[in-house]
Amino acid sequence: MAASALQPLEDLDQPDFDAFAVERAMRGNHPDPYPLLERLRRQGSIHKLELHGLFSDEPDVEMSPLSHYAVLGYDACNRVLMDGETFTNKEAFQHSLGKSFGRTVTVMDGAEHERFRKVLQKAFLPKVVARWGDSLVAPVVDRLMSKFIDRGEADLITEYTHHFPFQIIYSMLLLDPDQAERFHKLAVAQLLSSAGHPQGPEATRKLGTFFAALLAQRRANPGDDLVSHLATVEVDGQYLDDDVLIAFLRQLVNAGGDTTYRATSILLTCLLNEPDLYEIVRRDRTLLPRAIEEALRWDGPVTTTFRYCQKDTEIDGVLIPEGSIVDVCLGSANRDPTKFENPNKFDINRERTVRHLSFAGGPHICVGQHLARVEMTRAMEAILDNLNNLRLDPDMPPPQIIGYVLRSPEHLYVKFDKA
Repeated sequence: MAASALQPLEDLDQPDFDAFAVERAMRGNHPDPYPLLERLRRQGSIHKLELHGLFSDEPDVEMSPLSHYAVLGYDACNRVLMDGETFTNKEAFQHSLGKSFGRTVTVMDGAEHERFRKVLQKAFLPKVVARWGDSLVAPVVDRLMSKFIDRGEADLITEYTHHFPFQIIYSMLLLDPDQAERFHKLAVAQLLSSAGHPQGPEATRKLGTFFAALLAQRRANPGDDLVSHLATVEVDGQYLDDDVLIAFLRQLVNAGGDTTYRATSILLTCLLNEPDLYEIVRRDRTLLPRAIEEALRWDGPVTTTFRYCQKDTEIDGVLIPEGSIVDVCLGSANRDPTKFENPNKFDINRERTVRHLSFAGGPHICVGQHLARVEMTRAMEAILDNLNNLRLDPDMPPPQIIGYVLRSPEHLYVKFDKA
């Protein structure tokens, strides 16, 4: 049965609602949270405060009423992430991501989390996602670059990096290309529940209806695509629960595209701000993985994640009471000078003594981290291969990385030589 046999994804009741603009406002326009984070870290690794309120005037209606403790610095953050029994996910995310996505593995703990994660993780092993990259990237690159490659100039954010990883995910699901724009809008709109926007639950409901029908279709007529695999795989003789699969697909179309576009945009900003370094990477592609990892460390797309404290726990002499939300500041950990020499410098040649925490760690380490790296690699290779003499446009504003929890530049104006 062809994908076109499905009923089209239903649009928002207010079709002209700009979910992207609302999401940008929610993440704020803070230019640089790192100096304040470093001052706090020097004062101590644990603070009784909500980090969100330090950097954004936008309310977080789901998280703010709870008692928050901020955790700063590499060792303290890593301790929280690795202790999945004391610091759990369900209570931390059920009122935010749980509302946006449903019964996702992010909102599970213990045996339930381990059972479902094992299956989902197999679908995102490095060798598996590398095969997806081989077959899916070229059409996406052609589709996006054909719109600007003959101009000799572009905004690489709005015309390329914002769309590239989402369209890779979309292609993985073998969905109708004509609906890609609507899917992207609803994928972003899901997150608006945390600020009280009614379009958040509306998008969650409509994507859920579509994915339920998609799973039924692929289960009846499976192929070799990701949805068919998830719909037909068995665990202990049973299919995965549909509500878990629907939640996973909701989260995949959002998180699989959003954080990767941000990370790729930050990497491009770093390299184009140092033209000689960009040229070195262009000529020696073995340096690209190092550049990707350094961009993820230096200014990862997600600065903070959250955990729930299950029992009174002391870290570095400070008691975190049972029932508290723990703001785990990944950005602070990644710029901890006790772990990374000269941490505020973007340096692709730095020695890696410890891993960065941009994908978190412990039992809830990002299941899509290998996919993110493949998407970033392929997005960058396409730029390095196709945009000759790429440089920042001197007649346009330079890129500015902004935001707090989610960071990226909004624009990246470039010029290049026409083919």
